[in-house]
Amino acid sequence: MEFLLILCIVISAASLIMTFLLLTRKPNTSETQKLETKISLLEQQLKDQQNENGKQLDRLKRDIVDGQKDLRYETSSLLKEMNMNVQKLTTNNLEQQNKMMQTVSTTLHRLQDSNEKKLDQMRETVDEKLTSTLTTRLDSSFKTVSTQLENVYKSLGEMKELSAGVTDNVTSLNRVLTNVKARGTWAEVQLEALLDQTIPNMYEKNVATKKNSQERVEFAIKIPTGDKETPYSWLPVDSKFPMEDYVRLCDAADHGDSTALEAARKALENRVKDEAKAVSGYIHVPNTTPFAIMYLATEGLYAEIISSRSGLPEKIQRDYHVMIAGPSTINALLNSLSMGYKTMAINQKANEVWKILGAAKSQYNQFGTLLEKAHKKIEEAGKTLETAQHRNRMIQKKLKKVEELELEESSNLLALDEDMESEEAQNEIA
Repeated sequence: MEFLLILCIVISAASLIMTFLLLTRKPNTSETQKLETKISLLEQQLKDQQNENGKQLDRLKRDIVDGQKDLRYETSSLLKEMNMNVQKLTTNNLEQQNKMMQTVSTTLHRLQDSNEKKLDQMRETVDEKLTSTLTTRLDSSFKTVSTQLENVYKSLGEMKELSAGVTDNVTSLNRVLTNVKARGTWAEVQLEALLDQTIPNMYEKNVATKKNSQERVEFAIKIPTGDKETPYSWLPVDSKFPMEDYVRLCDAADHGDSTALEAARKALENRVKDEAKAVSGYIHVPNTTPFAIMYLATEGLYAEIISSRSGLPEKIQRDYHVMIAGPSTINALLNSLSMGYKTMAINQKANEVWKILGAAKSQYNQFGTLLEKAHKKIEEAGKTLETAQHRNRMIQKKLKKVEELELEESSNLLALDEDMESEEAQNEIA
């Protein structure tokens, strides 16, 4: 079809070119006629060719239409076949899926049944183990709880006993603190414990510091004097615990009553001053030191007296020669006293060592003279040995030419055995 169209176009173009050439040339009748005949022939041929081409085109159109019809029929038949095949495939797939579903459902049912059976078995085993473990643990826990309850009951009984003991101790402590004599005994026991800790065996109890006097101080510390006749003097130490005045002071401070506080503080200072005056009665020089110590049993009481705005400790020390000490300060004081005792003992031991060194020095001088004498004796013996060795060498030189005899003949000849026996006997006698 396309070829025919191209051929028609080429022929029409050639005819146009020929007509153009004929028109452009000079007119010649013979040639023009020839050309006209040729042109007419060409035109006739073109018309024939066009007719033929039209017929061929019609045939081609019919062929194309028929081919399209055939293609449509074939495609429709193919589509029908494909639809049939697809339907068959879908039905087959559905059947297979149904079969698979049935098999899967049956297998699932079987698995479920087996799993349920196994789970039941596991539940039974777990229940058995849980019951056994729970029973054992509950038994053990009940046993431990019962033992702990028994221990608790025992501890409660002990706590009751302890509480009873504490109440007894509290009542006894209240009795001690309310009774003046017992309170003084408590302060005395506390002071004695401090003395035992710091300077044991360096104090005495209930010492009469004055001759022909019935007054006795609670404790007296030995202070070395360095005198042979009176090797030590006494340092009086007495404990005091004015609790009533101190309690009134604390109550006034708790209630914030300034007037009652000042009155209680003044009463406490007067009481301490009176006690210091009583302690100063134990001072008796030279039997005692020119001062004494008054021990206050609690730190609060000691702090209250030391912080007095009227300068009570200085007044007591100046007027009565009594030094106030608390539980902490008396420890420092007693430690310094123990250090003093130790230094004095060291000095005494140093004097003894010095005497021993002097005696050793005199003996060492005598030992030096003896060493000089021994050295001289050793030098003399060395000189005699040298002379003897010299003579021996001379005798050996002279005896080289002499023939040696047998041992028995020489001994018999010189009688050396007898000489040796006599020398041994003399040595034994010596």
